[in-house]
Amino acid sequence: MYKPKEYLIHGVLFLLTLVTTTLAGGEWIYGKSILASGEAALTWPFFVRSLEFSIPFIGILLVHELGHLFTSIYHKVRCSLPYFIPAWLGFLGSPSLGTFGAVIQMKGRVNSRKKYFDIGIAGPLAGFVLALGVLVYGFVTLPPATYLYEIHPEYADPNFQGYGEEVMEFELGNNLLFWGLGELLADPGRLPAMSELIHYPYLFAGYLALFFTALNLLPIGQLDGGHVLFGLFPKRHALISLLAFVAFLSYAGMGVIRPSLPLEELVIRIPLYLGFLYLCLSKSDLSQLNRVTLVLLLAASQYLISFFQPNWEGYQGWLFFAFLLGRVMGIRHPEVTGSISVDTKRKVLGWLALLIFVLCFSPQPFQTN
Repeated sequence: MYKPKEYLIHGVLFLLTLVTTTLAGGEWIYGKSILASGEAALTWPFFVRSLEFSIPFIGILLVHELGHLFTSIYHKVRCSLPYFIPAWLGFLGSPSLGTFGAVIQMKGRVNSRKKYFDIGIAGPLAGFVLALGVLVYGFVTLPPATYLYEIHPEYADPNFQGYGEEVMEFELGNNLLFWGLGELLADPGRLPAMSELIHYPYLFAGYLALFFTALNLLPIGQLDGGHVLFGLFPKRHALISLLAFVAFLSYAGMGVIRPSLPLEELVIRIPLYLGFLYLCLSKSDLSQLNRVTLVLLLAASQYLISFFQPNWEGYQGWLFFAFLLGRVMGIRHPEVTGSISVDTKRKVLGWLALLIFVLCFSPQPFQTN
């Protein structure tokens, strides 16, 4: 089905991504870089230890994409092998995960609602099962609390009172499933704070897997969740997708324009933000008049909410993804002939997938102080 050259190209990309995520894992978990020297250098023993992050992380991504691939083959829809995208940014002095993920290119036409549903849901469900296993293993095999002293020996100093304002603090935001597994499985004396989670390779890999699972299961457009929505609601999927996108965009942009900002800053922010919202909605089915009206209503409601609740803020890190969804990928789903929803078994799986989305979604996944 695939040529030897294709296996070679995709295999090389996979191996490169395994290496780059291992390098990134060494930076996150142990604070060591291949470009550093002395004690900060990522030596071979630490590179091998960093595989405890990269192998489960890349493994979950691989299983996710294989779920799409095998289901496509089953339905006789032509598609590519998984493209892994290596992306280590350590040479720029910037933190990264070592990859931009993996994708499969659909080369054949999908001509039924059932096929869209099956191909869309197979990846997230397959990856989620493995992610759940990784997290369970990570929680039940937590090292002693003194493990952190290997990475941060300063923590053992009773006089240590933090790094001060010159060091940016990084923290992962919780989600329902991660929190529940920690409460249920972990030894409370060993359970790390969310700000220290990056030093625990299996938990960090599992957390990232839940993050990407939730992203894929957003019920919008041609995301995996959008395919699920297309199968569950054949007549109303377009409206639900639009409403879900507007809600996502509303939360992401909450606080961008607010009364507490200086007037001279608002004069610059407001037109830029209105233009951004318009671009995000530019590929919707709305008429130009309705699009402009929605943009104005959205910005005005966010401003009013900030007036009455000045402490309410969304997560502006989502704005970039909202732009990709609205402007690049689009929030519309391709139509097929017929308006019959999927069968009962698939409906159960569809609602399960939406429940998984709720459990895995972190409103503020990456936080800095």
